[in-house]
Amino acid sequence: MAKLVTVDFWREDDLSAFQARTKILNSNLTEMLLGGGIMPKFLAIHPLPSPASIEEAGSIGKKVKSLCTADAYWVSSWGQLDEQGKIVKIFCQWDGKDLKAIEDILKQVEVPTEGPYPMIKIDAEDFR
Repeated sequence: MAKLVTVDFWREDDLSAFQARTKILNSNLTEMLLGGGIMPKFLAIHPLPSPASIEEAGSIGKKVKSLCTADAYWVSSWGQLDEQGKIVKIFCQWDGKDLKAIEDILKQVEVPTEGPYPMIKIDAEDFR
């Protein structure tokens, strides 16, 4: 995972060294994302037709998990709850070689879907 690099600049040659390291970091990150090493990430949003219990939503998860492949797989989900604690919307993180690989799986699951959308994951720790 790429980390935010912070440096205190005391001399001009420190700045030059930092710029050189940053250029290498950026080119390596681009190469990893485009050329392999890190699988692209996607977000699929599922607004449920009616609120579902965790058990009911779990059956959807089991079906999705059974359809995953090395080219596209479900990583994790977050559920938006209503006042009764039932799930009304599910936000799913996917890793996949491309958008089509994920769409092919989602077409086999009978649940409304927005997306999937290309995404990146940003952690608060990256900004410390």
